[in-house]
Amino acid sequence: MKVTSLIFDLGGVLINLDPERTRQSFIKLGIPHFDELFTVYKATQLFDDLETGKVDPDTFIKTLQKETDGATEKEIIDAWNAMLLDFRLESLHFVNQLKAQYQTFLFSNTNIIHYNAFQQTVKETTPFGSVDHLFHKAYYSHDIGFRKPDVDAYRYIIAEKGLDAGQTLFIDDNKYNIEGARQAGLLTKLLLPGERVEKVLGYLL
Repeated sequence: MKVTSLIFDLGGVLINLDPERTRQSFIKLGIPHFDELFTVYKATQLFDDLETGKVDPDTFIKTLQKETDGATEKEIIDAWNAMLLDFRLESLHFVNQLKAQYQTFLFSNTNIIHYNAFQQTVKETTPFGSVDHLFHKAYYSHDIGFRKPDVDAYRYIIAEKGLDAGQTLFIDDNKYNIEGARQAGLLTKLLLPGERVEKVLGYLL
């Protein structure tokens, strides 16, 4: 297997996530049915639109406020960001090293609220000023208008960078995203719970 390019997921690969923290936070704010609205595997139209840039954060926040017992804007933002934990520092250093030998890219299903939060975290807790600095280019769903596992999402990146899909390895911790990448012709690696990219891809260095 010849690999010339790498595409990394962010959540669950380079940053630790705990979606249950967000779920519990929204339940406390008066949305007991939050898991019917959003999980890491599926989302209602509101969340899907936020992650593809079709709805602005203000509309997202106000819509959720109507579902709560009078939550403030800050409470909604804090609850939504509660799932974002710490960055995997060894994984970040490993990915940064790969830039010397491979074309490296990030592709994350995210939104501007989470984007602002994790960029601040990486700035405050790592030597890297921005997540984007670790890659030749970072792609975010709310910027490009496509979410994984939509096959067109992967094709968008492949076409824009002129990648050879058969020599491009996509790494993600979500089996549905992996399947979408395979349909787009990419090589894939499903990162299992407890695995770290620097261990499973260490042969690349």
